[in-house]
Amino acid sequence: MAPPLAAALRPHLSRLGQTLSSRLLRLSTSHCPSDQSDFEPDPDHPILSAPDNDDGELASFLHHLSSAASNTSSPKEALSFLLSMSTGPLPASHALLVRALWDLRRDPDAAALALRYGDECSAVDGTDGAGLPPPPEAWHLAVWAAGKARRFDLAWEIVRRMRNRGVLTCRVMVILMERYAAASEVNKAIKTFDVMEKFKIESDQSVFYSLLHALCKIKNIEDAEELLFLRKKFFPLTAEGFNIILDGWCNVITDVAEAKRVWREMSNHCITPDGMSYTLMISCFSKVGNLFDTLRVYDEMKKRGWIPGIVVYNSLVYVLTRENCVKDAHNIFSKLTDEGLQPDVETYNNMIVPLCESCKLDEARKVMESMILRGIVPTISTYHAFLKQEGIDESLKLLQKMKEDGCGPKSDTFVMLIDKFFLLNESGNALRVWNEMRKYEISPVRAHYMTLVQGLVKHGCIPRALEYYDEMKEKGFASDTQLDKEFKTFLLKNRDHWRGAGKYNIIPQRGKYFTKQSRMQ
Repeated sequence: MAPPLAAALRPHLSRLGQTLSSRLLRLSTSHCPSDQSDFEPDPDHPILSAPDNDDGELASFLHHLSSAASNTSSPKEALSFLLSMSTGPLPASHALLVRALWDLRRDPDAAALALRYGDECSAVDGTDGAGLPPPPEAWHLAVWAAGKARRFDLAWEIVRRMRNRGVLTCRVMVILMERYAAASEVNKAIKTFDVMEKFKIESDQSVFYSLLHALCKIKNIEDAEELLFLRKKFFPLTAEGFNIILDGWCNVITDVAEAKRVWREMSNHCITPDGMSYTLMISCFSKVGNLFDTLRVYDEMKKRGWIPGIVVYNSLVYVLTRENCVKDAHNIFSKLTDEGLQPDVETYNNMIVPLCESCKLDEARKVMESMILRGIVPTISTYHAFLKQEGIDESLKLLQKMKEDGCGPKSDTFVMLIDKFFLLNESGNALRVWNEMRKYEISPVRAHYMTLVQGLVKHGCIPRALEYYDEMKEKGFASDTQLDKEFKTFLLKNRDHWRGAGKYNIIPQRGKYFTKQSRMQ
């Protein structure tokens, strides 16, 4: 049996003949669209891009790692094996090492081995920057990959090695806090912040705010607020700190009551709201359709001397359109120009979405036409707004239009459409949408199957639902306890009725499915 590390590397080696696109490494500070990644590089150390002709070197380097892992039983032995080999491709550049780490991001052990090997090679005989350790983004990526897999033991090993090499950064500690927070390990995230000084890394106010933001991002807003007040002796209360909590209540969880409470807390502690504070409150009131308070806070913002930005005007467009003040919403576009701003895709979407929700599709189409004329490309959110309201024929046309514009459709597009047609009691159209997925090379995942099966069951199409449910389980997706019970009841009640020949001969005397159901008794 192959060592775990070698097994982890196999999926990567199966792609050695494929072209490895360097665009995977050009990550922005938002989520990576290709992999729903939440890795955020340090803006001061962006991911290095590599030459497009180094795919062969990358494949050879990964093969080198796999060979070492296959011939050893531990990461330590694998590293010794790699270093003892007289030939073989080294991580010839920092960019190549980072690319390898990105390709190994789902296998933290393999990524850690690649990093350690690259570090050892750099210390001895690196071809560019001999003696220099790997760049910060390599360490950051390895720690993030370990934290993402909840291998915090491995993440801390990398941190200690960084300290020994004298390259430990504040950013890597922030990544650890973010990963602990994402794993709902709030206390460990806070403890990581507290031990920074032991590692001789300054835990200043900006790092503290990063911790608060990480907690709010995964809806632990109460914990973040409590921490804000507990540490006020070390980090005095500021508008910026309160804004992090406000952002949690306004954008992560839209809770107007809590947002108002935090606003009052700012006043109680003699903290004057800044432009961001007003922007967040306006956004919050807008989202819930509170036109009066949106305009009230907007007027107060201007009286206080704060200049509204595009986010504020986008919020105004949304709430005005939602509350049927479409003419006033259109006037915002003129006001934007007067303020030296330009409408963006969110400005138009904030008008299109509420128009579609109000079934004013003709008006929404006119807004979309105006949007395109200004050279602004519709997003998947734009199309989803129309898809939620259109019938089957127009929906299929929109799917084709999305493909032509390079804007999807994506996996969740089909989940939304299937669910919509079941809610409209159009199970036949839901099945048409299901069949359309193949056309757009979307492989159904559990969410698709569950939406389809549950919809068919609710509409009494249990035999058909059972077929798709079996298919879902055959593909390795987890079963559903409630559906298992419903199908078991149906099969037992209708055993004799469905025994005959035909398309839905799902309960033969010694049939596969009934035998499976019998085990459930």
